Amino acid sequence: MSTPSVEPVPLPAKRRLAQLAMLAFAVVIVMFAYANVGLAIDKQIPSGMLTYGLSLGGFMLAAYLVLAKFAPWADPLILPLVTLVNGLGLVMIYRLEQSKAYGASPNTQLLWTAVGVVLFSVTLIVLRDHRALQRLTYTAGAIGLFLLISPLLPLLGKSENGANIWIQIPGVGQLQPAEFAKLALIVFFAGYLVSKRDVLALAGRRLLFIDLPRARDLGPILIVWGFSLGVLILQKDLGSSLLIFGTFIAMLYIATQRTSWVLIGILLFVGGAILAGMVFDHVYARFEVYLNPEDPKLFERELGGSAQLMQGLFAMATGGILGTGLGQGHPKQIPLAISDFIFPATGEELGLTGLMALLMVYALIVQRGLRTSIAARDPFSKLLAGGLSFILAWQVFIIVGGVTNLIPLTGLVTPFMSQGGSALLANWILIALLVRMSDAARKPPPQAIQDEGMTQVFQR
Repeated sequence: MSTPSVEPVPLPAKRRLAQLAMLAFAVVIVMFAYANVGLAIDKQIPSGMLTYGLSLGGFMLAAYLVLAKFAPWADPLILPLVTLVNGLGLVMIYRLEQSKAYGASPNTQLLWTAVGVVLFSVTLIVLRDHRALQRLTYTAGAIGLFLLISPLLPLLGKSENGANIWIQIPGVGQLQPAEFAKLALIVFFAGYLVSKRDVLALAGRRLLFIDLPRARDLGPILIVWGFSLGVLILQKDLGSSLLIFGTFIAMLYIATQRTSWVLIGILLFVGGAILAGMVFDHVYARFEVYLNPEDPKLFERELGGSAQLMQGLFAMATGGILGTGLGQGHPKQIPLAISDFIFPATGEELGLTGLMALLMVYALIVQRGLRTSIAARDPFSKLLAGGLSFILAWQVFIIVGGVTNLIPLTGLVTPFMSQGGSALLANWILIALLVRMSDAARKPPPQAIQDEGMTQVFQR
């Protein structure tokens, strides 16, 4: 009797059907919100609702099919959760367009979403094994550094709102290279820390209850600290500076499990920020607004004042617990509501309840990423998944902390919601990397697949 051939067992059909159902449910929620805006403003369902619904549903169906084909074992929750947040961002940008908010363009954002899904799909198709990125550790580091300093280069860089964070690309428009630099730097940090973690984990002197690292091992953190301060001072970009340095400290902790690195990192950044605030006017202005946002002089200051922050706080206070309802707020009064301050604009109309639900969706995306990190079978994958998950959570904290005056404003945008192509495209690539690692972590070993296949054959 010949032995029956054994093929790899795909992910159970029930799980894939559940993912498709959740994806459809996310699109339905978005369309319900879209209709709500039209009914509140014009007393009728928007004429373009069907086009938007079919477009968004088609994009996500394409992403689902690529995921099912090239990453069948991936976490089934990540894509529906991201679809929900991205879709709500489209709804808010449409709502801002209806209020005549400057620069709001839902059609453009829908196009960027389509490009983001394409990059998501291409990443999954091309990158069959994410561990290949470990061989590009120093190449990724060089690319990340170049992207960060590119706005300072002549003919390429473009200053806007006092910050040198943009580059002008003919035929494409403005891009913020720091959004893509963060991905390259995380790959570099993961590869570097995997090779150096044993050295960095060695303890030196003990201070109270903390084992301090050896002085000779402080070089990497001092270099990244100095580079982050350079970004803060030269580009006037507090957000990217805090994002990069905080992510490096978190990945350093994941690699070594030493709390001392976290404490040293906090002291270095706080000390450097205070020093920069004492020396450079644009840094001092941020801290001045943070400490005294209600000062009338700061409120009336045209550039670098507190009017933007206060209007956002007023909007969230107006929303209260349940919000004014979609389409019934006054987001036009919030400066930069389409980008930096889309979170307060959302809070006015959805209230504290809606904001907590939105933050819970972000938390679930991060939780699935961290779960992937824990389940990963090799150190590089653990660090890379942990770093990507942390930077998403860290960015949400920085933007929410800024608009609520918990920390100084930084200029970062809310992931998947704010208008703009740079952040949206980079975050879709980030999600593709998490999905790829999730597929590798959840896929059973070859022997387990073979045993399951044999069982199915004999059951037939």
